[in-house]
Amino acid sequence: MDVHPHTPSKKPKFYQILYVQVIFAITLGILLGHFYPALGESFKPLGDAFINIVKMIIAPVIFLTVVTGIAGMNNMGSVGRVTGKAMLYFVTFSTLALFIGMIVANVIQPGHGLNIDPSSLQGDKVAQYVEKAHDSTIVGFLMGIIPKTLISPLVGGDILQVLVVAVLFGIALASTSKQSQSIIDFLNTLTVPIFKLVGMLMKLAPIGAFGAMAFTIGKYGVGSIGNLALLIATFYITSILFVVIILGAVAKYNGFSIIDLVRYIKDELWLVLGTSSSEAALPNLMKKMEKAGCEKSVVGLVIPTGYSFNLDGTNIYMTMAALFIAQACNIDLTIGQQLTLLFVAMISSKGAAGVTGAGFITLAATLSVVPDVPVAGMALILGIDRFMSECRAITNIIGNACATIVVARWDNALDKETCDRVLKQHHAD
Repeated sequence: MDVHPHTPSKKPKFYQILYVQVIFAITLGILLGHFYPALGESFKPLGDAFINIVKMIIAPVIFLTVVTGIAGMNNMGSVGRVTGKAMLYFVTFSTLALFIGMIVANVIQPGHGLNIDPSSLQGDKVAQYVEKAHDSTIVGFLMGIIPKTLISPLVGGDILQVLVVAVLFGIALASTSKQSQSIIDFLNTLTVPIFKLVGMLMKLAPIGAFGAMAFTIGKYGVGSIGNLALLIATFYITSILFVVIILGAVAKYNGFSIIDLVRYIKDELWLVLGTSSSEAALPNLMKKMEKAGCEKSVVGLVIPTGYSFNLDGTNIYMTMAALFIAQACNIDLTIGQQLTLLFVAMISSKGAAGVTGAGFITLAATLSVVPDVPVAGMALILGIDRFMSECRAITNIIGNACATIVVARWDNALDKETCDRVLKQHHAD
């Protein structure tokens, strides 16, 4: 809890602001990667190390937020209710994102005119993704949610497993709150140093963003965008329109502005842009959504599940990329085949949730079910996937922030006054 929230704090100098440092680091990384590619590539460990450092803290943050949130609830039925509402929201908007990707790809046809012979494509480059895709079945996914032991998720760091244990433990604490009060107090107290640790680790963000960006530009080079620029531009524009129009309408209907929300989480968005990983921003995002007036229990349930089930950016990318490959290879898909693709993508996107490079693996899973489009065609977009993963991750994170406020409002778990004040205050900043 903030002590004296209205006490005027000393405004930090512009170079002390996290997102300013991250922008500077990204720019530096791009320049280094462009002019000294080999040197840029060698900085890959910096980006990887930062993402691993953040992953290290994700499990405790989710566990503590969910457990203390549920333990503080008076009504246990609301756990199921919040989860149900969140899932309804996720399925609706994920499916909408798939449809939008399909419509735009049909209208703009970014792959048209490339005239690529499917037999000339190298399948070996994408073999590893296809292999992973075969492992990501729905049954396998559901079985994977069940942890081996009560403590293993906290050690392994699988987001959904952590969530399962946290929800069960939170319910157990809430139903024995008189006897368990000392444990609840301890966990509430433990939250303070854990979030302090998050703040300390975030200071390393510019270093991580610099390393990741220097590697991406050094390895793939701005030149690799070339003839695929139309696909990248189409994807970015579609994602922006999805956020502004679709999520904007949802936000307006629920009494807040999507632009204000984007401004409010700009630190996290820059961080995601620099590292291409939405996980890098998860701990801070949870903290910020609580600050914006959403109840702790809602934040704890919606954001971690959203990271697996509410991937708007990934879904737009999947239908668009699949149709791009078909167009590039001059394969005309009927509306029926496109709808099959969409349906398979809807299911497989849930199966590959939480897997690194999930967008690409899900695409492999989807294409392997629709035989008309060659899976080897993924080799066409392998080189530019890195340039699209930033946009996927940013769209996903905005979608999850929006979902948290909407679900909190649906469940009367949103302090509207605080939400308005916090979002407008950042607007004024």
